[in-house]
Amino acid sequence: MRYFNYLSPAEEQELFYSLPVHYGNDSDQELLSYAVGAALYCPATRQTIAADVLSGKHMGLTTWVFDLEDAIGDQQVETAEMSLHLQLQQLRTELQHNQEIQERLPLLFIRVRSVEQLRRVLQRMDQCMELITGIMLPKFGAEQGQLYFEMIAEYNELAGEYAPVLYGLPILETAEVIYRESRLGALLGIKRVLDQYKRYVLNVRIGATDFSSLFGLRRNSDVTIYEIAPIRDCIADIINIFGRMDSPYVISGPVWEYFASGERVLKPQIRQSPFEEALGDDGRRLRNDYINRHVDGLIREVMMDKENGMIGKTIIHPSHIRLVQSMYTVTREEYDDALGIIERNNGELGVFKSGYANKMNEIKPHLNWAQKVMARSKIYGVLHEQQHFISLLSEQERRVYV
Repeated sequence: MRYFNYLSPAEEQELFYSLPVHYGNDSDQELLSYAVGAALYCPATRQTIAADVLSGKHMGLTTWVFDLEDAIGDQQVETAEMSLHLQLQQLRTELQHNQEIQERLPLLFIRVRSVEQLRRVLQRMDQCMELITGIMLPKFGAEQGQLYFEMIAEYNELAGEYAPVLYGLPILETAEVIYRESRLGALLGIKRVLDQYKRYVLNVRIGATDFSSLFGLRRNSDVTIYEIAPIRDCIADIINIFGRMDSPYVISGPVWEYFASGERVLKPQIRQSPFEEALGDDGRRLRNDYINRHVDGLIREVMMDKENGMIGKTIIHPSHIRLVQSMYTVTREEYDDALGIIERNNGELGVFKSGYANKMNEIKPHLNWAQKVMARSKIYGVLHEQQHFISLLSEQERRVYV
């Protein structure tokens, strides 16, 4: 798999200074942790999973999550497990006979609802588990999390030397994490578990919908999650605990729930000029389309995710795939600054002026930032100067999805 593989060679040459790298579910952990990106959820009961994956139904999709938890009813659990097994068997059979499909296979994940279900899934799926990059672990807490990761570690130890690593992706969304009086203890307990099993932790995810539910809240499409005070405060503490560079985890941003137009109360949150500069009249129409679909709120939220050090986002509609992915690309200015900082990290210099003559780059304070930029650039690529994430939005992206 490779990000933006739907572009033509001419478009790649025009847009990218450095192309995204190829990867698969057997790639190294750091690469995969950034590669999760925009993760699309679908119910595990869907009867067309194998066909949809094989056909590349959703252009640009790189991460697919088969949901055995909230997306299915409590009475559907057994049916969903059996159906998913059948779909993965079909997919595995096709892949054994078609190497070309293997090379463009998205990362596949399963979201389970309990430790008991994970045990059943690992037993039932058997060799089909080699198609799965990781397990999404909802309602994650220290006690339950210890059991989850003991099981994942045991699976990996028995899987064989050449089998891909199966990762766990804890989702922080419980009352103990969001309630102020229990938050610090809960987060520190979770971190102790994750540190113990760090080689099996792909990233840390935030369940903002469940958090909001505990307060009877649901954000409007005009606002970002960072404007909902109790959720914002909790996210800040999650970043404080899990984003420290002495032992960092890749943290993924919360889901964006909206994909269709509705009544607008606030002004649009994205400026017109970047769209016009990138695409001219087409850019203006594209901006209006995003505003009409309330995707301008998503753009702003992803920007806030990035500013707070988070990469990746749960999405619930195909129209979000390429928009979210394009926003993770690295600009040439970011790349040149980051590379300059890393190359000068030899003790001979403390600070230097950016080649863009608009900022000072301090080597020690900015080194961690530079390393994260370089890691992101491998998966999402580096754009040419004067190019912008808006430039990545092709004619197909400008369609209105319903």
